[in-house]
Amino acid sequence: MVRHASLFGQILGIIPRVDFQRLVRDAGADRYSKRFSSWDHLVSLLFCQFAQAKSLREVSHGLTACLGKLNHLGVRHSPN
Repeated sequence: MVRHASLFGQILGIIPRVDFQRLVRDAGADRYSKRFSSWDHLVSLLFCQFAQAKSLREVSHGLTACLGKLNHLGVRHSPN
């Protein structure tokens, strides 16, 4: 069976994850985060833009609905 990356996965593939994590570490952005990382935040913001969500509830429910499909992108938790 041939597997292809989703369009969302291909767009996120443009962003080098190692460089992103290095920038987060250098800036100390995840220093006080307990559950929702900077990568999760970036993915949720991009999802919001592509889905043209009008409210935070739409983003939350949209990511919760497809959270199992986003595991390959490194998203562990959806925003509440």
